[in-house]
Amino acid sequence: MRIETERLIITEFDLSMAEDVHKNSLDEDNRRFVPDEVFETVEDAEETIEFLMGCYEKEEGPLVYPTLLNDGTNIGYVQLVPVGEAFEVGYHIAKKYTGNGYATEALKALLEYTATMKKHDRVYGICLSENVASKKVLEKCGFTKEFEGTGDYQGNKREIAKYVFVM
Repeated sequence: MRIETERLIITEFDLSMAEDVHKNSLDEDNRRFVPDEVFETVEDAEETIEFLMGCYEKEEGPLVYPTLLNDGTNIGYVQLVPVGEAFEVGYHIAKKYTGNGYATEALKALLEYTATMKKHDRVYGICLSENVASKKVLEKCGFTKEFEGTGDYQGNKREIAKYVFVM
């Protein structure tokens, strides 16, 4: 899989990306909002990348794709996770690259790709209520908020916002 936008390339992982994945995962926003996606060592990142590479073959998910600048710089990821009769999206752009619209650009491209898959008619986005930047990305991509309040987030009861995008 390879998606190209004006500024980005969204593709599949390979093991050469482990060091970048490790470094990109260490910023404070990642630790705060998605602590299960922090890789303290390059080896931890390699292990996860190997798992994710296996998911591409099965097409069962999670389907996590690195987000690269056109020059090949790895700046984060976007993902599709099958949940019942729908997908849930996720994304992270390393702190050094935030504020440039990359998450919005990557998510819009992923949604267009998802529409071509014709597997589901809706896509969800869930984030912590305090994650204002993530909420803005979802809204810019055409998601509609359907719930805000206490809910399950990574196995814990937290204040969340749940959005839906209808294909």
